[in-house]
Amino acid sequence: MTKSSKLSLFPVVSAAILTLVVVATLYPFVHMLAVSFSADTYVMMNEITIWPKGFNVHMYDLVLGDSKIWTAFRNSIVYTAFGTAISLAVTSMGAYALSRSQMALRKSFTMLIVFTMFFGGGMIPTFLVVQSLGLVDTIWGIVLPGAVSTWNLILMRTFFTGIPKEMEESGRMDGLNDIGIYFRIIVPLSKASFATIALFYTVGLWNNFMLPLLYLRTQDLFPLQVLLRNLILAGTASSGDVTQIGGDNLIVEESLKYATIMVSTIPILILYPFVQKYFVQGAMIGAVKG
Repeated sequence: MTKSSKLSLFPVVSAAILTLVVVATLYPFVHMLAVSFSADTYVMMNEITIWPKGFNVHMYDLVLGDSKIWTAFRNSIVYTAFGTAISLAVTSMGAYALSRSQMALRKSFTMLIVFTMFFGGGMIPTFLVVQSLGLVDTIWGIVLPGAVSTWNLILMRTFFTGIPKEMEESGRMDGLNDIGIYFRIIVPLSKASFATIALFYTVGLWNNFMLPLLYLRTQDLFPLQVLLRNLILAGTASSGDVTQIGGDNLIVEESLKYATIMVSTIPILILYPFVQKYFVQGAMIGAVKG
């Protein structure tokens, strides 16, 4: 086989592999969507693949018909928005400080921060700290324990290191201090990186399950993930809706589970296309520079 034929074969093989990856990634999601919109009879007979049969929105009526679901939606939005803002501010400021060569003990602080990527404090010690600070059953117990991700901090630090020092020197000549340089030079030049890290934090906070499960006691404070988990464990919002289809509870609970997954996933799916270009650009630049 000649070199030119090998080169011409490479795009075909790459396209085939990528197609398989896309199909393997999308099929479970499409299948869940089809099952959640299908009639109970067809679901019981396991006839659903990628297209709904007996189209209906009964399972979504069960999920969205509970008034608690809207309270949980509101809580998730508040936790996600508030937590992302705090995490982005703390992470970016810490990354900016660590990216400045004139910072005292910069390498030591960086090593200590990186150390936490490999050795965490543990669930019980962390819980005891949160409890002793009076953060249990409050929004702060959800937002503060995971406010800074070491990976995101290092990513932003790498990005900030790649910004030309001449721009910082020019800002100092204009009378800017460190805070002024951060807000008037670093932030405007780092929109792609900020969007990338914001997406990371947003997805993590929206899907956050363990922290609310550990630190929240009041049901009115539960986010969407915890409430949907409780709904699935309960079987359904109304037990009559399960028994009236012939006693095959497992299939109906699967339909309900898929509907709840779709309800919790759609907001992130709507958000992602708007920040996709920043996500790719920011992640690549932060990984290459420095």
